[in-house]
Amino acid sequence: MKQWLFLSVAIVSEVLATSALKASNGFTQLWPSLLVVVGYVIAFFFLSLTLRTMPVGIAYAIWSGVGIVLVTLIAWFVFEQSLDVPAIIGLTLIITGVVVLQVYSKAVAH
Repeated sequence: MKQWLFLSVAIVSEVLATSALKASNGFTQLWPSLLVVVGYVIAFFFLSLTLRTMPVGIAYAIWSGVGIVLVTLIAWFVFEQSLDVPAIIGLTLIITGVVVLQVYSKAVAH
């Protein structure tokens, strides 16, 4: 059960760090740049803890899939970037893939 907590922390940290990249303006803004560095350090640390008990391919698929969806939503709401129909379809497919992995795959450590 801890692996899901670790993976959740890794995902949230990575999403915050990736979102801060936009605000860092090419690492010219101090606080967003620090958030990028700290966020990625936390993300990779907790991802490494996750990998103690979960296969790397499964953990990375969930981490990146959920991260893509969350970063896209932040870009849409915070940075007012638009989503067209193909983007929404693609995000739906990513979410579906993560759900299939979690619900049906025997490779995921439950």
